[in-house]
Amino acid sequence: MGEFGEGELVEVRLKEDGYFGSFFEAKVLSKLPHGPFYEVEYRNLLENWPSRSENPQPLVEIIPADEIRPMPPTLPQPSTFSFREKVDAFDMDAWWYGEIYGQDGDTYYVHFPTTNQLCEYPIESLRKHLELVNGQWVPSAMSTRRR
Repeated sequence: MGEFGEGELVEVRLKEDGYFGSFFEAKVLSKLPHGPFYEVEYRNLLENWPSRSENPQPLVEIIPADEIRPMPPTLPQPSTFSFREKVDAFDMDAWWYGEIYGQDGDTYYVHFPTTNQLCEYPIESLRKHLELVNGQWVPSAMSTRRR
């Protein structure tokens, strides 16, 4: 991974149980002087969540550099997705990797291979899945059925 500058928007991969396959949006506050670590402020996660505080603050954490990636480019919202197309679904304050397994109007059924769950989402909660390869964002190849 490359270097990230103060104020840069990134996505943080959490490796904790229950979060595998998710990326949380964050902003880099600083690079720590010793070791490959960054201080980040999450966009959607709050301190002491759920908090009864009337003024909740964004969660700030120290994250290893290998758990941070640049924000993927913003692509136009697709008008449709195809069966088995790889997508990211926004749920529980993060982007989760999955595949399209069905459709009912503008509602899509997404299968998550990390949890083997099938959940439904409006099209507005989905984005095309991109992969970071050698520092470049590339479209993820559509899965093909085994015959």
